[in-house]
Amino acid sequence: MNEVTIYHNPDCGTSRNTLAMIRNAGIEPVVIEYLRDPPSREKLVELITQSGLSVRDVLRQKGTPYAELNLDNPALTEDQLLDAMMAHPILINRPFVVTSIGVRLCRPSELVLAILPESQRGAFTKEGGEVVIDTEGKRVRSGN
Repeated sequence: MNEVTIYHNPDCGTSRNTLAMIRNAGIEPVVIEYLRDPPSREKLVELITQSGLSVRDVLRQKGTPYAELNLDNPALTEDQLLDAMMAHPILINRPFVVTSIGVRLCRPSELVLAILPESQRGAFTKEGGEVVIDTEGKRVRSGN
């Protein structure tokens, strides 16, 4: 399976950068705009499990009803948190990317590079101006 799927929010810069890096590898992914077409509860649990994260790890706080719903309450169970994500898909952090190599919540967007079945085909600069891939398709490490 060389199919790549991204659970995408076009209003999110991290999600747009991740999608652009997938395309920079010559891959046209299946794009699921998860706010319009949210994953089923079963699919969401599968994505979380395969990514090695907990339900709480994938809860998005910024720009969501997280605080109003008191989702920071440590007494809430994973099932209760999943119920909240099903009722309010904006609570699902993004973007999740699924490839034959693995599943990742790509925050930061460069995490996608570890699971792409193809190499980058050229330079890539994030929307904010950070150079991630050089002209030879090699990863540029920040902080050098």
